[in-house]
Amino acid sequence: MLSSLSQKIQKRYQIEFKKPDLLEQAFTHSSYVNEHRHLGLQDNERLEFLGDAALDLVISEYLYQLYPQMPEGKLTKMRAAIVCEDSLAKFAKECQFDQFIKLGKGEENSNGRQRASLLCDLFEAFLGALYLDQGLPALEKFIGQVIFPKIQAGMFLDEVDHKTALQEILQKNGDVKIEYQLTKEEGPAHAREFFVNVVVRGKVIGTGSGKSKKIAEQQAAAQAIRKLTPSK
Repeated sequence: MLSSLSQKIQKRYQIEFKKPDLLEQAFTHSSYVNEHRHLGLQDNERLEFLGDAALDLVISEYLYQLYPQMPEGKLTKMRAAIVCEDSLAKFAKECQFDQFIKLGKGEENSNGRQRASLLCDLFEAFLGALYLDQGLPALEKFIGQVIFPKIQAGMFLDEVDHKTALQEILQKNGDVKIEYQLTKEEGPAHAREFFVNVVVRGKVIGTGSGKSKKIAEQQAAAQAIRKLTPSK
């Protein structure tokens, strides 16, 4: 199982562990350790602790740089949505980590492989193992492959209102008319993609796309904010 896991993450994420024992530990649940005490294995709980802290740091810095005008409260709310149990469980399943976790028979029979809390812990444990094995740059690269695209695609836009933020920036010195113009729609009815421009004084200041007009508008506003407030 460890060999198959190693091959998968090497092929999919270009990650090769220098210390395979760390990878094995990350995918070993306490229930498996308890049922195989004679093997002297370590479970993934300590790695989970480390991965949780490292993930918070990487996501915090990314949001700080991506949204230079966003207040602390909104940054905190968005980070919480990204690193919550449900989100991390989904990331773990997308990475197919659920296929490789070592579980005890009781945990396996109670459908533990699908439990959000277990998958969340597994994802954090993998991050902890990767951090110990290869340091922060490798961790940032992996998170950049798995999580950053979801942030950029608007998966967490419900947590942050970019349209309001853009309005606040543009109207500091008086009223400014902001228009969101639908430029085109693509795809079949069940999977439409909407494209929107945000226009101020006849000039396009941001573009966005998404599975709904709302998401496309928020994406356009987010791009406009990044252009108006570039990171230093």
